[in-house]
Amino acid sequence: MHFAVKRDILLKSLHFVQGVIEKRNTLPILSNVLLQLKDKKLLIVATDLDIIFYDVISDVKIINEGSTTTSAAILYDILRKISSNSELIFQLKTENKLSLKSDNSDFNLLCLPTDNFPTFDNNFDGQQMTLNSQKFLNLLNKTKISISNDDTRHYLNGIFLHLTEGQGRVFLTAVATDSHRLSSSSIELENENNINPVILPKKAVFQLCTLLADNKDKLELQISENKIKFNIGNISLISKVIDGKFPDYKKVVPINNDKKLTVSSKDFINSIERVASVSLDRKEGVKLNINKDSIQLSVNSANSGEGNEKIKAEYSGESLNISFNSKYLIDIASEVEDKNLCISFKDSISPVLIEDNLDKNSYFVIMPMKI
Repeated sequence: MHFAVKRDILLKSLHFVQGVIEKRNTLPILSNVLLQLKDKKLLIVATDLDIIFYDVISDVKIINEGSTTTSAAILYDILRKISSNSELIFQLKTENKLSLKSDNSDFNLLCLPTDNFPTFDNNFDGQQMTLNSQKFLNLLNKTKISISNDDTRHYLNGIFLHLTEGQGRVFLTAVATDSHRLSSSSIELENENNINPVILPKKAVFQLCTLLADNKDKLELQISENKIKFNIGNISLISKVIDGKFPDYKKVVPINNDKKLTVSSKDFINSIERVASVSLDRKEGVKLNINKDSIQLSVNSANSGEGNEKIKAEYSGESLNISFNSKYLIDIASEVEDKNLCISFKDSISPVLIEDNLDKNSYFVIMPMKI
């Protein structure tokens, strides 16, 4: 195995690999990245057994074909410190020693044979769907804020992807909830599709967000019985899906909230940030005293003091006192595209609906806190 490749091209691929590979592995081979030279291309593979990352690099000079695996973290660290646009020359000296030369640098990296590297069945018989990658990224960003971290209800540790219909149109809808808040976002599908509903795990969601933020190519999605596959340009990401039944989220979406509040998103976020500064752990919650033309925000911490602030707003309904987790409010308000937040209340203890006038296909639900 002997090849040359530009540092920047390989570094970009290894950057994505870092998020897939677990730092602590019981199997040493899972800390390694597979480098395989075949058909005039360099194939990069990394896995934690739940997610598999593939990247195909065509811009490579192959002297001898072959394959090996080496530490993904060490190789990435070396490449970060080599000057940009340098040419890297790799040569497998023995089964467990890979030579890397660049400019005046010379490294010998320890390897493990490819026989130990996991192999996968990549056959997908499900229907393929083509999506706008930036719209799908937007969908993930709006819903991932509500993914649960509670391992006892593993079916909430991801985003529920499923098809929905409305007004004669078909949508791909993403929903996430941690039982304190819920996010839903949809993108309209142009073609007839038939995919099974799946729960996409949190780690796969965050890896996809990293990939899509850096890649404007179209996104191809394919679902099998227990796996989901994403193709973006030369990169493929395959993930297991969460085995479990996502709850009927529509039951918690309020439909009779008649008290409407409109407030500047920017003012609202900044005000919460300021008054919450007095709370060291942000667990005290922010109290909202809502009146016809203003909101009084306050945070009272037994350990560090209190903060109060008043901002302008428009409100239809009798005065209302209600409290929320300040982080949840900021997370949701930050994902609303419109300059104003539209918040609907029923009373001080019922779920609250937050809508986005610039994106009618997204909404958020948040439960009040008892203070």
